[in-house]
Amino acid sequence: MVYFQKMTPQGYKQIEDEIARLKKDRPRGIKILQEARSMGDLSENSEYTTAKMELGHLQSRLRYLDKQLRYAEIVKPQDDGKIDLGSNVQLQFEDDEAIENYRIVGRMEADLASGKISFDSPLGQALMKKKAGETVKVEAPAGSYQVKIISVK
Repeated sequence: MVYFQKMTPQGYKQIEDEIARLKKDRPRGIKILQEARSMGDLSENSEYTTAKMELGHLQSRLRYLDKQLRYAEIVKPQDDGKIDLGSNVQLQFEDDEAIENYRIVGRMEADLASGKISFDSPLGQALMKKKAGETVKVEAPAGSYQVKIISVK
């Protein structure tokens, strides 16, 4: 069974850009490996071992990212005022007057530090298909809490 990974068009582009960057770096890694190999005895050559490991890591990352794109399902936000993948939301958490901005993204794009939350996280699940003005209850492992949706874009 093939499992398609939902992601925003921006997330897809971000992975494409990383693949292009890694492919551009690969010839340099191969050259470093070849130079290290030419230094002689490979059993005691730390430069060779390091270059081989770095090139292996680069190749592994390329395979991983390629698989992400192969099984990507690009989802564009609907313009119906409901929260969906790709929506930008302003939220006010209970017992806090501050309004926080988040973007609802796919699992691979999630980065709480930059305000990107996954649609399948507890908060993301509670917000999906809701509209501005609604208050939702979020059931999280650390306990439940309420969030008021200020705006959806």
